[in-house]
Amino acid sequence: MNFSIITASFPIDEETYKEIKTLCDDACTIDQYNYSAVLNLNDSQKVNIRGFFVLAYDDEKDELVGAASAMDQMGLNTYEWSILVAPMYREIGIDEALLKVLGDGLHQRGAEGELSLVIESDKYRRNFVEKYGYTYSFSEATFEAKPQIFEQNERIFIRPYFEVSDIDQLIEIYGEAFGDIREESLELISYNTTTEGRILWIALLDDKLAGTVTSAKEGDVQWITALAVHPDFQGQGVATALLNWVKDFALRNGENLIMLEVEIENERALAVYEKAGFIKSMQVDYFIYSGE
Repeated sequence: MNFSIITASFPIDEETYKEIKTLCDDACTIDQYNYSAVLNLNDSQKVNIRGFFVLAYDDEKDELVGAASAMDQMGLNTYEWSILVAPMYREIGIDEALLKVLGDGLHQRGAEGELSLVIESDKYRRNFVEKYGYTYSFSEATFEAKPQIFEQNERIFIRPYFEVSDIDQLIEIYGEAFGDIREESLELISYNTTTEGRILWIALLDDKLAGTVTSAKEGDVQWITALAVHPDFQGQGVATALLNWVKDFALRNGENLIMLEVEIENERALAVYEKAGFIKSMQVDYFIYSGE
């Protein structure tokens, strides 16, 4: 068999997107894993995200049989990458070839850090990354819920963010929740208020700014991110109200699903999401290069 390997930078064209989607769907039928998620396929057509694919083709069949993706999601020159090879083409060297070209691409782009993404129960891929010097670092779980009508709490009022009145209090909340310094909070606020499809929401408890969440529309899904409640107002239903607000907003907006990601070590957040009716759908393990 003869194979060709090419590189395609983000945003990829529609034909390439469909080829990768077919590869993911066919492999999912056999493995039962959501490969589109770990390959960041939904982000690959966005012009404001840095990333690239390495694609392996079976020349005889003119068919895509392997793909590796690398994406600088936060714009910090740290790339998250993952590899998928069609089941019948595994263990014949395509994985290694993709990893080599991927590594060259990261070097050319001056990557300052990298994380390898592996679906929790994918023992084949876990063994592969460990073989090449990557060690486990942490895990993130994806939770999902259906849209539903939400009756707003009489004490909690939720509205979009207003810079003039909210900025200093929001910076304080981000600092308490995420440990961000002022400049980092300003960057997060700017990203969540200027990126298409994102809305930064504010929760007022008895007219005091108590919490925040950002909703991000991707296709027929509303993603939840940057959920935070000021320590003075925790345990009073603010987080649950914000989560339910996004459920209601998604219903009114015509989306079919609400999704979020959380580190599995964050037991407090897990309890909040489960209480609000979110169910774990997938876990991704992150591996960092150790060179061992």
